[in-house]
Amino acid sequence: MIKIFDTTLRDGEQSPGCSMNLYEKIQMAKQLEALGVDIIEAGFAIASKGDFQSVKEVAKTVKKSTVASLARAVEKDIDYAWEAVKYAKKPRIHTFIATSDIHMKYKLKMQPEDVIRQAVAMVKYAKKYCEDIEFSAEDATRSNPMFLAKIYEEVIKVGATVINIPDTVGYTTPNEFYDFINTIKTNMSNSDKAEISVHCHDDLGMAVSNTLSAVNAGAVQLECTINGIGERAGNAALEEIVMALYTRKDFYNKRCNINTKQIVRTSKLLSTITGVQVQPNKSIVGENAFAHESGIHQHGVLEEKSTYEIMTPESVGLNTNKMVLGKHSGKHAFGERVKSLGYSLSQEEISKTFRQFKNLADKKKNVFNKDIEALIAGKVVEIPKVYQLERFVINSGNTISATATIALKKDSKIIEESATGDGPIDAAFKAIEKIVAKKLALESYSLNSITEGKDAQGEVIVKIIYHSNVYTGRGLSTDVIEASVKAYISAVNKMMLDL
Repeated sequence: MIKIFDTTLRDGEQSPGCSMNLYEKIQMAKQLEALGVDIIEAGFAIASKGDFQSVKEVAKTVKKSTVASLARAVEKDIDYAWEAVKYAKKPRIHTFIATSDIHMKYKLKMQPEDVIRQAVAMVKYAKKYCEDIEFSAEDATRSNPMFLAKIYEEVIKVGATVINIPDTVGYTTPNEFYDFINTIKTNMSNSDKAEISVHCHDDLGMAVSNTLSAVNAGAVQLECTINGIGERAGNAALEEIVMALYTRKDFYNKRCNINTKQIVRTSKLLSTITGVQVQPNKSIVGENAFAHESGIHQHGVLEEKSTYEIMTPESVGLNTNKMVLGKHSGKHAFGERVKSLGYSLSQEEISKTFRQFKNLADKKKNVFNKDIEALIAGKVVEIPKVYQLERFVINSGNTISATATIALKKDSKIIEESATGDGPIDAAFKAIEKIVAKKLALESYSLNSITEGKDAQGEVIVKIIYHSNVYTGRGLSTDVIEASVKAYISAVNKMMLDL
C-alpha cells in the first residue's frame, strides 16, 4: 500500500502567487481529506503567526488524515510544531536538517558528525511529544549516500517512523534515484524499521518520474502537491502520480487510498483559491486532457474510447470526454454532433453542411453547437464578506472621462464613493479603494470567458497588494465590469481578514 503525503498547504503555498488565508486552507484541507490523502502537511508552524494558526485549525478540523507540521531540527521549531498539531486525531512532527556537503558547509556551517548528533537529538526530543516522527535529510540527492545511510540508521534507533529522501532541488534522474535509494537501504541495518518516503521537485521536469522510480526502489510514502505547485518549478503532481499507479497497476502493482473521482474537483478548488490556472495540456486535470479535435482521433474515440484514452474521464471526476469541433475535425465527429443535437440529416445534407462547417472553422478557433444549428437552419470559495456590493453606476465613453459610483454595504451601513479613472474598471477600483480607505496596488488583472456565445459569463481574477501581501479575488458575471467589481471586492475582503 502506498501512502500519499500531500504538502499543498506547506510546500505548495510557498509557490509565488499561491498564498492562502486561513479559511481557504481549511477548505482545501477538507477537500484533501475527501480526496483520501493519508497525510496532510498543514504548514510550517514556526514560520509565522498565520502559519501556526492555520496548522492548528487544520489539525482541529481534519478527522481521518494524519496532520503534520514541518520543523527544523531545533527545539523551538519542534515545540511550535507540536503546539499546532497536538489537536489532530493523528498528529505528526516532520523535522529536517540539511545533509549535502554544500549545505553543511555554507548554510549550516557544521561538520557531518555534528549534523548526525543534532538530528538524533531532535528526533529524540520530538518523540517525547508525538509517536509519529518523520525525519528528512534536506538536499538528500546531492548528499553522500553512505552518510545518509548512517544518519537515517541513527534517527530510526531513537524513534523516527518515517525517513524521507528529498530531491530538494530537482537534481536527480529516475535510474540514478532508484540506485541511490537501494544503496542507502543496503547500507542500513534497520531500513525495515521505518517507512521510506520521497519528496521530489520538478526543476528538470522529472519529479513524477523520479517519484515513481522510488516506488520500484521500495518507497511507500510519496510526497506531492495538487497541480504540482511548489517552490520554483514545483513538486511532483499528486494527480499524475496517483493516475500512473492506477492506470499502470499492471506494472507498479501498488495501490493507494486516493478517491480518484475527486481529483478534478480538488484541482479546480485549488485553482479557484489561488487564481493560478493549470495549462490546458496539463496531464490528468488540464482542459485538454480528455479533449479531441483531430478527425482521426475523434473517429477512433467515437468507435472505441480506448483507442486514444488510456484512462476514462469519469475515473478522475469528469462526466465525459470533450469533442472539440474545429478545422482539424472530421465528418464522422461532425455527424455525431449533429445527431446529438437532435437533427436527422441525409448523408448528402451532412456532406453539404460539413463543407460549410469547415469554412467556418477556418475563421473560428472552436465551433459551438449554436454555430452548427445556425448552419443547419439556413450556453467558489466563500469567505466572510466585510464588504458587499450594493450597486454601481458607470459612465464611460471615448469623449468623456470614465466615472464610477460604487455603493458597498458594511455591516448595516451603505458607503458610497465616486472616482474617475483610465476607463470604467480603473474608475471602479479607485472608488472601492476610497471606500475601504486603504492604499492598494493592482498586481494583475485577467478576464476569461467561461461559457460560449455573447451571453458568456466573464470570470475576472485580480491580485492586489497591500503592505507587501498579495490577495486574490474572483468575480463572475455576464457583465465584465460587474465581474471586475466583484473580483476586487473579493480580494479586499480577503485582505480585511488579515487586518
